[in-house]
Amino acid sequence: MVIMSSALVLLTTSWSGAFLRVRKTQQQFEIASMLERKMSDIELEYRGKSTEEIPEEKAEDFGSEFPEYSWKMKSNKLEIPDISSTLTAADGGADELLMSLIKQLTEGMSKAIKEVTVTVIYNNGKGKPMEYSVTTYFIDFEKDLALAVPTGP
Repeated sequence: MVIMSSALVLLTTSWSGAFLRVRKTQQQFEIASMLERKMSDIELEYRGKSTEEIPEEKAEDFGSEFPEYSWKMKSNKLEIPDISSTLTAADGGADELLMSLIKQLTEGMSKAIKEVTVTVIYNNGKGKPMEYSVTTYFIDFEKDLALAVPTGP
């Protein structure tokens, strides 16, 4: 009787652990599918449009079919780090022409590229909601990258 009850306890414990792992895997698959679907929708909606047409924020739910899931989108201009200190610290430094071109290039790229992050939020009503995100970049190829070369004295 003791042997059978021990085997039953072991079997029940392993079964519940396996069930929880299967449920978590299924949940992660759903979230990955929702992220992929929503990102594809956003890419189709804004493909070929100017980066100014992409809203800074947008949020909705997935309807009554998935009531515990919602999504949000945030967009930002691409932030390019300032590399002027690195250029001036190099052997021989950087001249004014190079610094001017680098500045114009980074400003032009910041205007033409927009970073878009889509987040899926899972709220099961127990504890803190879990968020999963994916980021992509939209490039406006129609933006004019006006580089002006300064003339010498």
